[in-house]
Amino acid sequence: MTRTVYSGNVSEAVLARNSVELREVVKVYGEGPTAARVLDGVSWGFPRRTFTAVMGPSGSGKSTLLQCAAGLDRPTSGSVSIEGTELTTLDEATLTRLRRDRFGFIFQSYNLVPTLTVAQNVTLPMEFASRPIPAGAVRNVLARLGLEQYEHSRPAALSGGQQQRVAIARALLGDPTVIFADEPTGALDSRAAAEVLGLLRAAVDSGGRTIVMVTHDPVAAAVADAVVFFADGRVVDVLPRPNAGAVAARMARLADGFAEQGGMR
Repeated sequence: MTRTVYSGNVSEAVLARNSVELREVVKVYGEGPTAARVLDGVSWGFPRRTFTAVMGPSGSGKSTLLQCAAGLDRPTSGSVSIEGTELTTLDEATLTRLRRDRFGFIFQSYNLVPTLTVAQNVTLPMEFASRPIPAGAVRNVLARLGLEQYEHSRPAALSGGQQQRVAIARALLGDPTVIFADEPTGALDSRAAAEVLGLLRAAVDSGGRTIVMVTHDPVAAAVADAVVFFADGRVVDVLPRPNAGAVAARMARLADGFAEQGGMR
């Protein structure tokens, strides 16, 4: 498997090649002495057509990073842009349309509507957006993910791995520029997780997407082009061309240091 050399850093030359860019992003929850600075001046770029895993101890800020990068939460200060579009200056209606039209989202909980069929779940975001669905597009995307026989089934009839594949089909149907995935294999067994990770890898290698994935699993992270390690609201390390053993070792060292400092300030 050929992987893109990872080049996420803060230089202007590299940021120009990135799909997702964060510059001096700060996120603070609360006010006064109880305020929590969850993101502490993060500047980072996620290169186009790459697969990046984001890892860190619980409470390190990695999920907040994903939410701010995806426009699901607004930073307290700093800027976030995707493919040159600055998110932090957009009003809510425009930001919602941008997320709907250009981003894909995959979550641990699948977020499928139980009363709808597989096909209806896949098309739901495009229906909300009043976007035309090309003839045969739903069947094609389901076939690519091995789900064509479940087109008229409801989620309860599917396994966890199959439901996550439905969520991936939903994310892919809108032809997104970037896919944000939050623990997409967290609720799956090892076999289903491997299938889902293979599909995400193919979305980058064959589909040209950019994927940013938060995960706690070194095996899942090893499928990425690079792993970005997060602690205390900052990027503290990056591992290009990862393997599961190296990821686990770095996470162990990071968790030990994080525990000694008492976790997030």
